Amino acid sequence: QVQLVESGGGLVQAGGSLRLSCAASGRTFSTIALGWFRQAPGKEREFAAAISRSGSWTYYTDSVKGRFTISRDNAKNTVYLQMNSLKPEDTAVYYCAATDRDYATRSYEYNYWGQGTQVTVSS
Repeated sequence: QVQLVESGGGLVQAGGSLRLSCAASGRTFSTIALGWFRQAPGKEREFAAAISRSGSWTYYTDSVKGRFTISRDNAKNTVYLQMNSLKPEDTAVYYCAATDRDYATRSYEYNYWGQGTQVTVSS
């Protein structure tokens, strides 16, 4: 089992930045790949970013490319999502997810999920 705990969400003005963190426990961190998903009110959960076990591969959905950066610190068992140039449409609950695969971009490929952290971007 993998336990995931997100933090770092909050209220920010458009154009601002936030950094989300997700601390993992229960497994050797380097054996899991991680991703960030988000769910806006009234919408389905969507993929935002993913990073492979080694950190050498990253992938982003088009709407966040160039603005968001996913990274991981295997020494701290933590994955991060740096979000810059935030827009009101980025408002959502952000979820951290982990998978036994080397990398993944679809929600059904992830085995473990955090509780989520709210990000609200005001215009």
